[in-house]
Amino acid sequence: MVPSKFIFGLSPLGSAALRGAPPSGSRRPPLAPGGAGLGARAVVIGSVATASLAAGLAAAAGTALRHGRPAGRRRFAREVARTVARLGPTFIKAAQVLGTRRDVVPALLCDELSMLQDDVPPMDAAQSRAALREVYGDRLDTVFASVEETPVASGSIACVYRATLPDGATVAVKLRRPGIGPRMAADLGLLRRGASVVARLPMFRGVPVREVVDSLCESVLGQLDLGREGRDLDRLREDLGAVPRVRVPRVHTAASRPAAIVMDFIPDLAVDTGARCPRPMRRTFAASTLTVVYQMLFINGFVHCDLHPGNLYFTRSGQVVVLDAGFSVQLSDKMRGLFADFFLNMSIGRGDRCAAIVLESAIGVADDADVPAFTEGVKELVARSYRLSAKEFSLIAFAGELFDLQRRYGVAASPELVFPLLSLLVVEGTVRSLDPDIDFQETAKPVLNRALFGIR
Repeated sequence: MVPSKFIFGLSPLGSAALRGAPPSGSRRPPLAPGGAGLGARAVVIGSVATASLAAGLAAAAGTALRHGRPAGRRRFAREVARTVARLGPTFIKAAQVLGTRRDVVPALLCDELSMLQDDVPPMDAAQSRAALREVYGDRLDTVFASVEETPVASGSIACVYRATLPDGATVAVKLRRPGIGPRMAADLGLLRRGASVVARLPMFRGVPVREVVDSLCESVLGQLDLGREGRDLDRLREDLGAVPRVRVPRVHTAASRPAAIVMDFIPDLAVDTGARCPRPMRRTFAASTLTVVYQMLFINGFVHCDLHPGNLYFTRSGQVVVLDAGFSVQLSDKMRGLFADFFLNMSIGRGDRCAAIVLESAIGVADDADVPAFTEGVKELVARSYRLSAKEFSLIAFAGELFDLQRRYGVAASPELVFPLLSLLVVEGTVRSLDPDIDFQETAKPVLNRALFGIR
């Protein structure tokens, strides 16, 4: 049986903050309610960031001299990620989201930011009891028959506890840390102010800095609302009910609160189940996982953007298990249709239509944007990609080149277009590990036919 910390997509207790973690002894103290005032917090953030980045620049320069400029750039990107880890959970959450925006952030930095993980101590027994009483008050003993006071998982926003309902059902309680909301709101307020300053710099002219940071902040703040996450999990459960062999935990709405989600406890999950299964079952897992993503993208429009191992599991009985809806987005009907159209035209080599869709959905085109060059670049990319065999085609490479074309020619894509690509990018590695020969485009066609032409 896998430890429950993996079941809910939260950080393992005592895990490293990131690859190449800060020196021993730099572990952050337990989060306290409230937080410093905005001015004092700004001073702390500025001091830590300035000192860490200065050291990072020096280290990167040394690496560049010894091993060349690419190695130096990689070293500096890693130092940026380490600096973010030292600034605390709000900045880690923000950087994790920013690391998905390959349309505006260099791929090298995205790789480092996307690897950030929280290293947050769990609440102790006294804090746990206080947090539970704060959420449930005098009804705690009637809502639950028992709640274990030691959390089985710990993250920057919430801890998870095993509990038993009065009817004997074993459940998981995802409980928000007291006081985390005001602290995160203050930190994100500082990020927004910083974005306003950065947006005025000449080197960022034409880059939608404010829009990207606003989208980032809304995504992070949304993860504070566990009531919303519970509703999103229920929505995923309903939407994916049409996909065979897929399971999403049921939310116990009557026992849940805005600061707590109560859901089915799913035992016996392990991150390596897929790897240990026979090849035919692995291929089935791969196809089922892609069908899950395509169902969200093309049919329902409600998209889980973070189906990494920890939120996606497989069972020995052949089920695909989807967990933790903290990073889910609702696409507009227009964008859902546009993305389905984009994917279909990509699969048949119509690059001119793909370019037109990106331009139609763009939130901004720079005054000096070279739209004809962008269109020709997309046409060439699609023509080169759609002829590739299933084994040769890479979504990560395709999306990376598409985002590079946007940056190069001054086209700022809508975040709505980025999120569908993100959901595929996150899951591609898992799918490829299960079935290296899977054809992403061919697997999509039955779902695309239902979405665009109503063909069942």
